[in-house]
Amino acid sequence: MPTAVLTDRERTAVQAYLRLLHTVRATFDTQPAPPDAPRHAIVPPSVLAEAEAALARAGLAGNEEAFFRMLRDWHPEP
Repeated sequence: MPTAVLTDRERTAVQAYLRLLHTVRATFDTQPAPPDAPRHAIVPPSVLAEAEAALARAGLAGNEEAFFRMLRDWHPEP
């Protein structure tokens, strides 16, 4: 159960990151390719820009270590 309390801006950054992650995963899932072939995710620029802007508003731009630490604290892996 998450114990960290996120600010509105941090929550927005996490949500934007998760949308970006789901977009990339969906792209990989819909691209038929042999298992060992390189696959390139196509991410709409608007999704990437949303994530970057949300990180900047939360004061986390350029500080990915702090962002991922916050993400792990908020939602630890099972």
